[in-house]
Amino acid sequence: MQDKIQLFNLSVHDYEQCLKCSICTVYCPVSTVEPEYPGPKHAGPDLLRYRLKDPDFFNETLKLCLNCKRCEVTCPHGVKVGDIIQAARIEYSTHSPSLRDRMLANTDFVGSMATLVAPLTNFFLGLKPAKVVLDKVMSIDRHRQFPAYSGTKFETWFHRHAEAEQESYSRFVSYFHGCYVNYNFPKLGQDFVKIMNACGYGVHLLEKEKCCGVALIANGLSGQAKKQGEVNISSMQKAVETHNEAVLTTSSTCTFTMRDEYKDLLKIDNSKVRNHLMLATRFLCQKIDEGKLKLAFRKDFHKKVAYHTACHMERMGWGIYSIQLLKMIPGLDLTILESHCCGIAGTYGFKKENYERSQKIGAPLFNQIREVNPDSVATDCETCKWQIEMSAGYPVDNPISLIAEALDVEETRKLNGK
Repeated sequence: MQDKIQLFNLSVHDYEQCLKCSICTVYCPVSTVEPEYPGPKHAGPDLLRYRLKDPDFFNETLKLCLNCKRCEVTCPHGVKVGDIIQAARIEYSTHSPSLRDRMLANTDFVGSMATLVAPLTNFFLGLKPAKVVLDKVMSIDRHRQFPAYSGTKFETWFHRHAEAEQESYSRFVSYFHGCYVNYNFPKLGQDFVKIMNACGYGVHLLEKEKCCGVALIANGLSGQAKKQGEVNISSMQKAVETHNEAVLTTSSTCTFTMRDEYKDLLKIDNSKVRNHLMLATRFLCQKIDEGKLKLAFRKDFHKKVAYHTACHMERMGWGIYSIQLLKMIPGLDLTILESHCCGIAGTYGFKKENYERSQKIGAPLFNQIREVNPDSVATDCETCKWQIEMSAGYPVDNPISLIAEALDVEETRKLNGK
């Protein structure tokens, strides 16, 4: 099929390392609430042995997998259980993506159209009759709240208001902003530029940027995801070669997809840029630890915040960087939430057939947030933000936005010689 790629050398090398201990199934958020799901051990390494002999052993229940990677975090032998499951879906599924799946997955196309008439789009998506139509016709659950679209894209704001002054700096980073920042919440990108400029870094946008492709992979459009991924990696390589210190992001899922799933699932060679590609919080922490950067914060900033470690953030092991930066803010009362999946998994929680399951998965997290009762929740994943704001009823901020809000810009500039 034209939307697929052939990749099944991916997981053959490590599936025999599975100890059959079933720890992955114990920690799988889907197995906890869905008896029809066979669990990651069975769906992954166990059935791979059969699928390699006969593709008919593929079971479409694998679409219930969130691709949260919690199975990989808990595996004592480092088996890429989640990748095995996703590779099987790419290789063997005969399910053709529906119109709904294609629309949810093509975030650049939908975002570009929606921002042109953002007030009308946001008004329409908030109407109860519109939600009923989407539910009946498109099978997008009527209870799901959509993120608002911005009338001005981040790229437009950057070119108009920030681009010219970036060349006054002597050090540079490139920024992969992603779909959410570009179409839904440009302020996060503006906060990123504010912080980097205060730290003495100019910001460049990539020559060409496409959606990272995570939604395309999840919705059976891996061929398109590969094409878009190759554009991104090519642009990142050019950025690195022109002496930008790093390619930074503000989304944990975009980062994980481009660093790991490009290589493992899409067979894109990202070796020349992988070590340069990282979350902004990791970059800032590294520079601070090396003594090359300092941050100063406002004395009048006070906020009670609960930090949620997004699943892909946990898979990378990078939650410590965002937590470390937030702890540096004197006026921030920080609670680290226990590890739970929020249940949305990108487009997964928008689909009518998944909505109830998605909410059950996220319930322990929502209850924990209510018990803490913070002023806001912090997380590095935009879809976690949508799920928490809708289901727990608390505002959610990216750590970068909290740092930007608390930052003493002028003092930080002085500390960094700018």
